[in-house]
Amino acid sequence: MELLGLVVLSLLLGALVSLVAFTVGKRKEELQEEAVQTSSRAAEGVTAKEPAAKKLKQQRSRKDKLSQHNFSHPLLASTLKGHIGNVTCLDFSSNGKYLASCADDRTVRIWSTKDFQEREHKCLRANVELDHAMLVRFSPDSRAFIAWLANSDTMCVFKMSKKADGTTSFKVSPDDFPAKHKGSILNMAIAETGKFIMIATADTTIYIWDLKGEILASINTNQMSNSYATISPCSRFVASCGFTPDVKVWEVCFAKTGEFKGVTRAFELKGHCAGVHAFAFSNDSRRMVTVSKDGTWKLWNTDVEYKKQQDPYLLRSVACASSPGSLAALSPDGRVVAISHSSDVALYDASSGQLEEQLLDVHSLEITDLRFDVTGRFLACSGDKAIRVFYNTPGYRAAIADMREMLRTAQNEATKQRLKQQISDAQSALDAALAAPVQ
Repeated sequence: MELLGLVVLSLLLGALVSLVAFTVGKRKEELQEEAVQTSSRAAEGVTAKEPAAKKLKQQRSRKDKLSQHNFSHPLLASTLKGHIGNVTCLDFSSNGKYLASCADDRTVRIWSTKDFQEREHKCLRANVELDHAMLVRFSPDSRAFIAWLANSDTMCVFKMSKKADGTTSFKVSPDDFPAKHKGSILNMAIAETGKFIMIATADTTIYIWDLKGEILASINTNQMSNSYATISPCSRFVASCGFTPDVKVWEVCFAKTGEFKGVTRAFELKGHCAGVHAFAFSNDSRRMVTVSKDGTWKLWNTDVEYKKQQDPYLLRSVACASSPGSLAALSPDGRVVAISHSSDVALYDASSGQLEEQLLDVHSLEITDLRFDVTGRFLACSGDKAIRVFYNTPGYRAAIADMREMLRTAQNEATKQRLKQQISDAQSALDAALAAPVQ
């Protein structure tokens, strides 16, 4: 019996050892299989990451190409490149020498207008510390500019001065204008007389400031929301447009001694059947152009005796493409109307309403600013990292046509000779602009 018990015990121990060996072997196989699967998954992961990285690289490449939007046109005088962020605002100095631009790259750049036709376009750079400017405006003497800063939501003054070595430096005024507004800032402007500054918000408010940062008056436009507002070149008026289909104009009154007297309603431009996106004055403030949601731009004669209840009257209404971001510009002499729509610009003869030039896909993004220089020779616009400057050839052609008509009716021989010389000079300038290579 004892022998039989030993045999049974041996068999049981053998079976147990075999079971343990089988279990261990099975577990090794499972671990090896898991290792293979893990290695396979890792390899697949690397393979999957490669096309993902390639796709991301392609997307970045397309984005870079978009930011380096290529554009060419016979009227293109120059493309100003220097900003590494999108340009948000432009302004020409009143002496005609400079163009200021600001972008979301924390810089304001000052360009020389005499370099527009040169191959090299150098600029001066003013850094905006820990912020970026959304708006920029030159002072009337062209020796300083103000910038509206996006993050601090306040206005900052930059003074330009010459160093002993002839270079220009920028000194930031330590006294920023205090924030006394509630809505987001829509636009700002400085009167050419230097007597006041206007700040308009996107709600229904316009503030009139003195140069020390004190509010002289506030205006409720009653337009539900403002879309644009500015000061007239003659510094007499402040105007605004918005959700309602009219443009409202106020006179900012000062005494002969220079003291502020108040703001009074001057006149309104009525004629659109939908909200007005933007407007612009001629240099003498006797003409205004408006562009509306109703798909038209209108030219107005504003040289009226509004104090005697005389209303401005409509000169012309022309169908055009427009959108909420559309802008309007009127050449200083009132001869040419420029309207932006998305990334396009259309140039019209103001007298006839005829479309003279259509500039398509000028920028890769929607146009953010559109301005004629003070001489009327150039039209500048922004919409991405570049600034496009165009020859105002429709202006030359309109001036030549006007002078030829004057020559036809002129009686005085001296006047005839003067007009002939002016026509010749204007024609030469037009021919040179058309023949100039794109810079």
